[in-house]
Amino acid sequence: MIGIISYGFYIPRYRIKLEEIASAWDKCGEKVEKSLKIDEKAVAGLDEDVLTMGYEAASQALLNKAQIKKKIGAVFIGSETFPYAVKPVSTSIASWLSLSNNYLAYDTQFACKAATGALISSYSMVKSQDVDFALVIASDKANARPQDALEYSAASGANAWVIGREGVALEIVDWSSYSSDTPDFWRRSKVDYPSHAGRFTGDPAYFKHIFESSKNLLRKTKMQPSDFTYAVFHMPNGNFPLKIAKTLGFTHDQLAPSYIVPVLGNSYSASALMGLVAVLEKIRLGETIFFASYGSGAGSDAIVFKATKHINSVRKQFRSKIKNKKYINYATYLRYMESIVM
Repeated sequence: MIGIISYGFYIPRYRIKLEEIASAWDKCGEKVEKSLKIDEKAVAGLDEDVLTMGYEAASQALLNKAQIKKKIGAVFIGSETFPYAVKPVSTSIASWLSLSNNYLAYDTQFACKAATGALISSYSMVKSQDVDFALVIASDKANARPQDALEYSAASGANAWVIGREGVALEIVDWSSYSSDTPDFWRRSKVDYPSHAGRFTGDPAYFKHIFESSKNLLRKTKMQPSDFTYAVFHMPNGNFPLKIAKTLGFTHDQLAPSYIVPVLGNSYSASALMGLVAVLEKIRLGETIFFASYGSGAGSDAIVFKATKHINSVRKQFRSKIKNKKYINYATYLRYMESIVM
């Protein structure tokens, strides 16, 4: 059995209400919130970035795991807001964690599914016995051009996952991917803010790719939506996961435990995996999860998970942690996002 043996997460304490952003641009906050189904989002502080948040999540995942730390043979981090154009973040985090130097490391990019591809690669590496354990991190400090529609949802957060075959708490049962050259969202080199194709990010991008990866996986596993206890989908806003869940045949009750975007926003590469973190607070032995990420450009990774007898030993409080928050105004938000250079 191969899967997740431990995990950790980090959500910045700062929050900004969407109505605060909307009022700065003379927009109706109530209409914006209703349209996106998001009330507020998590905001990284001025001294936080992909590296610091990734480290916080990873250190939590490896707490009291000294023997496992010695055997980690791969360290991967997925993001679309790396602090360096040239210099890996994965090696810095590994150093801060005091891992050995005998590991494969790389930073991965694929928009909001940058880390789920690394999760699948880690699964295969452990399965082939090339490594004993792998550490996968998703971390983003997402930003958007002021007054752009993305400004309402782009958020911050990180999570980390230790993959192995000993003491597996969440088994990776199977997976499937679907990819194509679909330029719905991009950011060119040396450009501060991303560009997007508006409504084109929906049907031919998010919905098509998640639908195809999900259908492929359901066929591969010979399972139906009704066979799963929970469902998790990437959450770029509040509407998309609701629509794709319904299209595929999943119910509101299956989706609800992972549906955290109204209170945290879209933390890009950490978004879908943060939904998985939320589910792990509730899941019980034998229960199953249908998971599907999405990354612009475009692709989707679908994964089936199953909880084992070790799930209680790794379970972490999630909802109580996200209640520790401090609201900021729009001027402070711009400063934290470095949209205002002091």
